Amino acid sequence: MILTAFAAVTVALAAGSAACSSESKTTASQASAPTTQAAAPLTNQSNPRWLADDLPLLPTGVVMGVRPVAVMRATYEFAARHPEVMRYVPCFCGCERGGHKDNHDCFVGTRGANDGVATWDTHAIGCEICVDVAYQALQMHNSGASVVAIREAVEKKYAGHEGGHTPTPMPKRGGTSHD
Repeated sequence: MILTAFAAVTVALAAGSAACSSESKTTASQASAPTTQAAAPLTNQSNPRWLADDLPLLPTGVVMGVRPVAVMRATYEFAARHPEVMRYVPCFCGCERGGHKDNHDCFVGTRGANDGVATWDTHAIGCEICVDVAYQALQMHNSGASVVAIREAVEKKYAGHEGGHTPTPMPKRGGTSHD
């Protein structure tokens, strides 16, 4: 029984990793689809998919993502709350073949036209590169680095990676610490 569960988890993670450069995007209905659980519903505070009242529940697979759930939650929330940073951070996993333009697209599928509320893209759940790039951006932003410095550091670390590079615009130079 334990071996079967382990095999199922291994297959699921392998499928997620193989999808790292897939061309699919999650629709709003897929990203917010409820999980089927026999147990009692989780409260907001105990549900690992809950970030905040103003954000939808994270995709179901986030609890089995490529990085610890705390990192997955942090990167998804950072992408949702800081598009002014993430729209200038490229991704290097090859997701541009699926239409991604920046690292933000690996986490956020769409934003509501009127309310700006994010719907999730599940791509990052199975892609270490996406999560690592976003986590570096998050850490640098939290330490006061400018968007230009974040972009330069990410480019330096990942340039030449085999997956390619999203067609991400360059940030403007100058201004405040978070420009």
